[in-house]
Amino acid sequence: MARSVLPMPSGSDPEWQTELLDLDAYLARVGYDGPRTPTLETLRALHRAHADAISWEIVDSAVGRRISLDIESVQDKIVRRGQGGCCLESNLLFAAALDRLGFPLVRHLARVRRGSRAVRTRSHVVLLVEVDGDIWFADPGFGDESPLEPLPFRHDGSVTVGEWTWRLQQDGEEWLLQSLHADGWFDVYAWWLEPQHFIDFDMVNHFSYADPRSVFMPPGGLSHLIAQRGDEKTRLVLKNTVLTTQYPDGRVEHAELTPDEVVETLQDAFRITLRPEDAEFLRKRFVEEPAEQPAQ
Repeated sequence: MARSVLPMPSGSDPEWQTELLDLDAYLARVGYDGPRTPTLETLRALHRAHADAISWEIVDSAVGRRISLDIESVQDKIVRRGQGGCCLESNLLFAAALDRLGFPLVRHLARVRRGSRAVRTRSHVVLLVEVDGDIWFADPGFGDESPLEPLPFRHDGSVTVGEWTWRLQQDGEEWLLQSLHADGWFDVYAWWLEPQHFIDFDMVNHFSYADPRSVFMPPGGLSHLIAQRGDEKTRLVLKNTVLTTQYPDGRVEHAELTPDEVVETLQDAFRITLRPEDAEFLRKRFVEEPAEQPAQ
């Protein structure tokens, strides 16, 4: 593997502007008060704290607001205002914190599969992090299928947290993250080891959350409202007014929510602080829109 796609020394790439991150505020936001040394224990604890505190969500797009990836915008939204973020926001914020703590790392773009072999656009951020000469795979920001702790970056590298297990697979030059479901291994996403720059992520951001051809954009101009998170026992996905709960034994439950329940669920189950005007906008939106039907 070429050195250009492996972790680079912390602070070595100014295009990511990680020096602008308020590290103290970020650590307080995720509830981490442990050591600030670049060890495996720190990486594991911070990865878990980030995944627990920050849900995947696209509330901004659902209320008609543009998602921005510059570090000031991301930390204002997630750290200061207490929202979650899409994977681009969440994992780039996590990368900035790791960079500030002295972890060498590299950011890559992945193609989401979610059990399908169809070729989709690159739309997800994954991180390779170096600790004491070993490479670890990190991704606290994917949402429901996010690994809760980092995985050793090697073929068959795996981690089990609670009742969920993840593993990495190498297929030629392609790497794949899989999650163990009740009926077998589930392809989450795949990626190639190649260098990327901030502008590449900015292009992905525009296509994913602003372009009308995106899977997140139904006819009408506003994106779907989607929020996702996972813990040791359940995985939650809210799509518009339908809340889906998945369990390790394969059980899946769907609940149709009222507009008020949508707002309450975002705030309580997904731990998202909503602006009052956004909460009111969503209540009105889902009074006027037909209910979303759960996937079969």
